[in-house]
Amino acid sequence: MTSSRSFFSRGTVILLIGLSNLAGCAPSRTVFAGDAAAAAGSAVVAVLPVDNLSGGTAPLKVLRQELIDRLKENGTTVLPDAELDTFMSRHRVRYVGGVDRGTSEAFRSETGASAVLVTSLELYNESFPPRIALTARLVATGGDPRIIRMESTAMAGDDRPGILGLGLVRDPRVLRAKAVNRLADALTGRDAGTGEGTTMRPESLYRSRVLDPARRYSVAVMPFHNTSDRKHAGEILALHFIRELTRFGMFDVIEPGVVRDDLLRYRIIMEDGVSMADAEVMFKMLQADFLLSGNVNDFEDRQGSSGAPKVDFSAQLLEQKSRKVAWGMDSRHTGDDRTWFFDVGKVNTASGLAAATVRGAIESFGK
Repeated sequence: MTSSRSFFSRGTVILLIGLSNLAGCAPSRTVFAGDAAAAAGSAVVAVLPVDNLSGGTAPLKVLRQELIDRLKENGTTVLPDAELDTFMSRHRVRYVGGVDRGTSEAFRSETGASAVLVTSLELYNESFPPRIALTARLVATGGDPRIIRMESTAMAGDDRPGILGLGLVRDPRVLRAKAVNRLADALTGRDAGTGEGTTMRPESLYRSRVLDPARRYSVAVMPFHNTSDRKHAGEILALHFIRELTRFGMFDVIEPGVVRDDLLRYRIIMEDGVSMADAEVMFKMLQADFLLSGNVNDFEDRQGSSGAPKVDFSAQLLEQKSRKVAWGMDSRHTGDDRTWFFDVGKVNTASGLAAATVRGAIESFGK
């Protein structure tokens, strides 16, 4: 088998060339060795601390370091921690769940980083069966902090128990390593199949004729209104919509750090979701064709090895010109909705279930 330290997959080279093109006049650094490196040029990624949306404690520093180690194995040059710490202290960066325009420009001009990696931990549980869910996105630095690539993974120790339980993963450290490696490989183009997975159709779906599959639109995903018992469920659902919209190719998704910064700047507080008055302001600020918002009614992970996760949410896409809903969906699913013999097809995490449902909903844009 070809050593991962010596050669680059085609997807990795493409991604690195993209980062190099974004670098502009950033300070030059020697990043890679070999012909692929020469083609890719200089590309440095700043890896932010992990944003904890799990609602519990987790080894965030360990997760981040394991992710950095795998990215380096895959040929990515990472901004040294000393430089990152100095930058974050100088600019008083506290929020690590996104990148606003000012911070993005400063990253490019002061550190030479071509991209920032934003990582969110959605689930972390070390009790049997261990479970973990992660989402990460590469955001270009400079005046246009756009999303270059976004990937996610959700795993449980009993996803593939096999005969006599031989496939069970009991050690949370082993599961964590598998999840981190899969995420890093997907971000660098080494695992082309990571983005695919179970697809579940929403219970109800509406789409107007205003959406043209041949056009490309800009869309801002607003924070989802969360009425579930799960803290941060609204942010998690928004991330899954951002990922699938980014992957679909019909939309240019505005970096959520930019959306958050504008909400704070204009002191917009959406306690009960997005009002029409809020939408008017956001359309003007973001210059987006659409705003996507939604509600989370239930987002529940199973307890222990029994039961199944549940998700219940809705989403709407508001058009800028007409101020009308161009697309909407409602979904209620459990992890065992599509289970066959011996739990084949069962989804064991709420994040995985949400990803499957959102994936099925977004696919409707192309039909």
